[in-house]
Amino acid sequence: MGATLVALSPQLPEHCAATREKARLSFEVLSDAHNEVARRFGIVFRFPDDLAQIYRKFNMDLAKYNGDPSWELPLPARYVIDRENMIRAADVNFDYTRRPEPAETLTVLRNLRAAAAR
Repeated sequence: MGATLVALSPQLPEHCAATREKARLSFEVLSDAHNEVARRFGIVFRFPDDLAQIYRKFNMDLAKYNGDPSWELPLPARYVIDRENMIRAADVNFDYTRRPEPAETLTVLRNLRAAAAR
């Protein structure tokens, strides 16, 4: 459909590469050090201390994977950005356990392609 899929993660580059490999992803997973890009989009949240403690008990140390002690993550989001760097569609979910569905992204791309053909 003429689009390129890229994922951004606050993880260090080596952990992004491991995630891509482990999940057998066919697209790039790029490191967003210190959530710099996510911060520009206004989608960064800080883990509450009690939730951070639970993650630590399960040996899920965000500071280790992200290379910073902030315990911040981006909200799940999908942006469709055109070649002129204009955001054509956005989906941000404040429930960090929910992710945009791939089928919804395809629908957005089809609609944008149809609109461009008119």
